[in-house]
Amino acid sequence: MKVLITGMAGFIGHALARRLAEATQHDILGIDNLNTYYDVAIKRARLNDLAGFDNLRFQRLDLTDSAGMQRLFAESRFDCVIHLAAQAGVRYSLDHPEVYGQSNLIGHLNVLEGCRRQQVGHLVYASSSSVYGRNAKVPFTVEDSVDQPVSLYAATKKSSELMAHAYSHLYDLPTTGLRFFTVYGPWGRPDMALYKFTRNILEGRPIELYNQGDMSRDFTYIDDITESIARIMDLVPGRGKDGSDPPYKLYNIGHGSPVSLMALVRTLEETTGLEARCDYLPMQAGDMQHTWADVEPLFAATGFRPRTDVAEGVRRFVAWYRHYYEGTATPADARLPLLRLG
Repeated sequence: MKVLITGMAGFIGHALARRLAEATQHDILGIDNLNTYYDVAIKRARLNDLAGFDNLRFQRLDLTDSAGMQRLFAESRFDCVIHLAAQAGVRYSLDHPEVYGQSNLIGHLNVLEGCRRQQVGHLVYASSSSVYGRNAKVPFTVEDSVDQPVSLYAATKKSSELMAHAYSHLYDLPTTGLRFFTVYGPWGRPDMALYKFTRNILEGRPIELYNQGDMSRDFTYIDDITESIARIMDLVPGRGKDGSDPPYKLYNIGHGSPVSLMALVRTLEETTGLEARCDYLPMQAGDMQHTWADVEPLFAATGFRPRTDVAEGVRRFVAWYRHYYEGTATPADARLPLLRLG
């Protein structure tokens, strides 16, 4: 297949591109705008890490560039589009709401329009566990109401699901939305808790624990995420038996077992051999106290259940972190991408 991956310089996009390039004969084109939400050096380093694959190309392109997106879809015919690019971060949305409207709504619309015009066989796109908002029932299921978001980021992700549903209904565009639960692992995002905790513990600085540390997350290891996507991209949804339901699906992608923030800190202490200094702070606006994914529909559809436990996942992340920052692969080595340009 010819596959488009948006956000290929991002955490999940990079890992998925490597997974598909290594294991398949797909012709893969990745796009990314390399924005400065976090250090661009690690984004370029991820692209460098993908160098050498003959079936992988990169093009710098912003989703909000409507003319550029139209040219992209006009010049290439994609069998599958995996749309991972978005403005991430709950807290950032409190101060930069306009960025979320552009990237997560206008950008998502440009992807939908490209897929509609080209009649792409399957659009798989990233949603988020943040859509569950004030939902108190656990584990979270895709049948739960998600009409009470607690952040603008969550609202844009719910909106992206609604937009996809409309395009599936109106144009028979097969779409599958993936609600990711706290993804972590090597090459992760520097704004995420595990990354910041690891950095501060290794540097002897305190870590910040919100809601006095009384929080839990369904931490999902990056390899389990990419394996789920690789299986789902081949599961093209169709209309219901009577033809009334659109070709539209949603899945939770999580480990299926929440871990408390304090348990994560203890795991980091055991892994690094260092004691964490903790600053206990109030709950931050936009945060959710707990997340927990019901992944039974994912297992029923794909035969796969995310399986990497937090102890092993944290060990792998800390090993990567130390190599990247303390070994030879330092941020200073992250120069221009070595990928073939699209």
